[in-house]
Amino acid sequence: MFDVVYLCFGAAAWALVAYKAVAWFRDRSNTDLGLACVMTGGVATVFLFSAPSLYREFDRLVGVANLAMVFLYSSVVVFAAGALVLLLRWTAGEGEAARARARTRARATVGAVALLWAVAVAGFAVGRPDAVEHPRDFSTAYTDAPGVMLFLVLYLAIFGASLAGLGTLCPRYAARLGGSWLARGLRVLAAGCWLGLVYCACKVIGFALSWAGHPAPWLSNDVAPLSASVAAILVLAGFSLPAAGPRVAAWRRLRRLTPLWRTVTAQTPEVTMDDSRWSGRWPFADLEWRANRQMAEIRDVQRGIRRHVESDAIDIVRERARAVSLDDRQLAAVAEAAALRRGLENRAVGHVPAHGADSVVVGEGHEAIRLTAEYEHLALVADVYHSPLIETVLTELRQRSATARS
Repeated sequence: MFDVVYLCFGAAAWALVAYKAVAWFRDRSNTDLGLACVMTGGVATVFLFSAPSLYREFDRLVGVANLAMVFLYSSVVVFAAGALVLLLRWTAGEGEAARARARTRARATVGAVALLWAVAVAGFAVGRPDAVEHPRDFSTAYTDAPGVMLFLVLYLAIFGASLAGLGTLCPRYAARLGGSWLARGLRVLAAGCWLGLVYCACKVIGFALSWAGHPAPWLSNDVAPLSASVAAILVLAGFSLPAAGPRVAAWRRLRRLTPLWRTVTAQTPEVTMDDSRWSGRWPFADLEWRANRQMAEIRDVQRGIRRHVESDAIDIVRERARAVSLDDRQLAAVAEAAALRRGLENRAVGHVPAHGADSVVVGEGHEAIRLTAEYEHLALVADVYHSPLIETVLTELRQRSATARS
């Protein structure tokens, strides 16, 4: 079971590394993105070596028991070093001189971490007392081995310091970014860091209890790995949210907008753009571009049918919508959907009212609305486009039109 779980998470993590690496290769000047790739790769390697069968097979191939633990913890240290460099970059301040100081400090930090880790690995090499594999109880099996304990204590010190710093700084930056996906990712990353500190605390407390003659192997071998695994998942989620979040949101908008887009452009194919950019590609390609395109084409149709919509149509819709206690957002969506359907209906039969509407786009300050809010508004229009209330309003408009003509 542990093999399947850890290997699945490891595969998913390496897929995320590959995705971020492609983005970084396109923008080599983005140092933060490069560091995110390195840190994500460290977490992915941890998952792989945490699988007991892979751990034992690696040691069998190299002929050194528990050497996989060195690679596993080395991957954690790579993550920690990346986190410390991020901290230095984010707190460097503005200006070229500040950035130059940050680069100098980053090199010194990485050098210090490398030196400490070399000492730790040396402690492992000289202090390993036996050749028994310990993929799940390594930290409790060697509490009486000074060299191994030096290895573990330095590992926890490096890892804990990076987690504490990153976990403190991420929420501060998230507070400046409002409700963006990057802010959400930073908050999730911070949660992963704080949960990682729980892992470190469990290990240290486990050491102390063992030295005091009251061993608690469940704390180091069960609670600590569980908290570390959840923390690693949160860290990966935090790194992936800024990229995945907007794409998931775009896919949801696209799924809601597509039926309305198909309906309103069926009679006006001239407003649609060439599909060759994304036709034949996988369905999640260019989601933002496709959503932008559909919204723009729906707006083009709306501008083209204004003269086919009675000037009092929106007022009638609002009056009927208020009677069923709709809130302002729902009322605006219903009014716009009814006006859109009425305009398409009149244009299909060639009817042009004596007094056309100035606009069929409903909502105060529409041009100043953020793009995401406009998407959501049009998605609501799509949701109510075929609602019974719209049918009732259209029936009344048809009757009024017939009466006026007679």
